[in-house]
Amino acid sequence: MTPPRSPSLTLRLTLLFALASAFVLFLLGLLIGNAVERHFEEQDLDVLNGKMQLARHILERDPGNQPNETLTQQLDDALTGHHGLIVAVYDQNGETLYANESMVFPQDLLTTRTTPRREQPFKWSTNDGLPWRGISSTVKLGTDGGSSYTVVIATEISHHEHFMTSFRQTLWGFMSLATLAMGLLGWFVVRRGLLPLLAIKRQAAEITANRLHTRLPVEAIPRELADLADTLNGMLSRLEESFQRLSDFSSDLAHELRTPVSNLLTQTQVTLSKARSAEDYRDILASNAEEFERLSRTISDMLFLAKADNNQIIPSQEPIDLAEEIGDLLEYYDVLAEEKSIALSLSGSGQIVGDRLMLRRAVSNLLSNALRHTPSDGGVTVQIDKYDDGLTRIAVENTGSEIPAEHLPRLFDRFYRVDSSRLRTTESSGLGLAITRSIVLAHGGNVDVCSTNGVTRFTLLLPTSPSR
Repeated sequence: MTPPRSPSLTLRLTLLFALASAFVLFLLGLLIGNAVERHFEEQDLDVLNGKMQLARHILERDPGNQPNETLTQQLDDALTGHHGLIVAVYDQNGETLYANESMVFPQDLLTTRTTPRREQPFKWSTNDGLPWRGISSTVKLGTDGGSSYTVVIATEISHHEHFMTSFRQTLWGFMSLATLAMGLLGWFVVRRGLLPLLAIKRQAAEITANRLHTRLPVEAIPRELADLADTLNGMLSRLEESFQRLSDFSSDLAHELRTPVSNLLTQTQVTLSKARSAEDYRDILASNAEEFERLSRTISDMLFLAKADNNQIIPSQEPIDLAEEIGDLLEYYDVLAEEKSIALSLSGSGQIVGDRLMLRRAVSNLLSNALRHTPSDGGVTVQIDKYDDGLTRIAVENTGSEIPAEHLPRLFDRFYRVDSSRLRTTESSGLGLAITRSIVLAHGGNVDVCSTNGVTRFTLLLPTSPSR
């Protein structure tokens, strides 16, 4: 079953943009709504405080011996022209001293008997659903501090509530449309912003095995995607190099195997063309055996390199005296060196932990290669040095013609030869240096080559302690 695909980047960015816009607009709506409501509250409080000051002034001027009708008349005169405003005065026993209209006030508004002053607005709704806002305060009758009275002033705020309801509906409707518009705008912006990415996609889709040389134009790509383009170009460069090496390897392998197989086939066909003596058959079989041995060595080397490429080579860990091992190899090659009048020498000493047979093979490949390319009366020198950083160096130098600099990076490639004609010889299959590098890498080391001033030097850097 195919797993569900994740949402597109365009959809995710659009949703994030819309959510961010909705959050900002929501906070803005709350801020505006609270500000308008606070404005109306302050406006109502100004009116209520003004009437409270007027009522307090009237009550505090009362000497206390005037009839209630006089006080009632003064309060009525003060409230003339103020519709929707209710004023009530209660004595200490809760009896109504004055009320311009009948109103049942909430008990919380009448708590001035325990709280001397309550001038913060209190909001409530009556049974008929009308909203009110009011304040209350305790006033001493007369200037000599006579009886205390509770004055309650309230105003009906239904017009404010209607306005706020309509305002909130309009505000949140606008916010919803704005969020939708911001989402659509975000989708458009994201689509426009991702056009360079779509261009990269189209250009990458055009890259095939035959067009690995194509590169993405970094200069025409926004700065945020330039690193991605550089990474893709680097990947294409590595793929092109690997593909070219694989193509060259396939060609070289076919070339290496074609010659011995062709020789075997031709020689066998010629042998079978007519009857021959037993001695002739013996000579032909011996010649075929040499070709088969060469094929066997090539196939064995290829299997070794294939294991190395897949990290299947696990070197054994044993102490190795490099001077002793390399000295034995020099004795083995001494006869060949004498035939070509080549001087062999060894200097230095060192001990490492690794696979004895593998390291002998790696150094033997270097010595064989050096002897093959050293002219008569030349010299091959092996130098062993131990470094303080835990590395041991084995340098194999030989005199002779220098290797052109352009060939040095590819000397360790399989079947690679400096000779462009790639002539096949019985001495080399073109895999020795590649095997040497694989062995050194398996031991956690490195290999290098340089060729200057008539001297070619191959250097093996190996860790002294066992590799992990």
